[in-house]
Amino acid sequence: MKLSVDVISDVICPWCYIGKRRLEKAIRDLDDQHEIQVRWHPFQLNPLMPKAGISRKEYRTRKFGSWERSKALDARVVAVGAAEGIHFHFDAIDKTPNTVDAHRLIGLAEQHGCQDQVVESLFQAYFVEGQDIANHQTLIQVVSEAGLNPQTAEALLLSDDGMDAMDQGKILSQQHQIDSVPCFIIDRKITISGAEHPEVFLAAFTQIAAT
Repeated sequence: MKLSVDVISDVICPWCYIGKRRLEKAIRDLDDQHEIQVRWHPFQLNPLMPKAGISRKEYRTRKFGSWERSKALDARVVAVGAAEGIHFHFDAIDKTPNTVDAHRLIGLAEQHGCQDQVVESLFQAYFVEGQDIANHQTLIQVVSEAGLNPQTAEALLLSDDGMDAMDQGKILSQQHQIDSVPCFIIDRKITISGAEHPEVFLAAFTQIAAT
């Protein structure tokens, strides 16, 4: 049976990265019982973020009340991520970026059959390597290593193309009343909010396959 998973996420959401790993494990555990098609849709945690981004320390201190509180939350994510094979390096991150251009490239990657690889590479670049994924040259390098033609990526970034994906993402989020990420919509029937464990995804797959 062919099932779809629509993932609403932001590339600067660590729980979205963790959720990706858990979804992947669930799909592996299916052992080819079903064909799962995964599509990634944009969500901006910080829609008013300046184009160049801002200091992560400044942003997180403002958001959580203190840098100590931010570091405590980061430590929890580091521990959970390690259990999923993700090595978060928050200390390497200088900026919290604007993610519109990253999302536009993710939309472009879907057209070229490498969307999942691009999403993975963006997560890796930001959370593990501390790269500035608002910077165009950084973005081009990251997505080209994931299989997207660098000239095609650059052409999109120099244009206004790809904003339709942002609009469609907003519509999808509104339709399903999504105000936080990650969120996984299984076959447009079951919505899973948060980075749930693989067993939750497997139960949803089983429920839909039985109908």
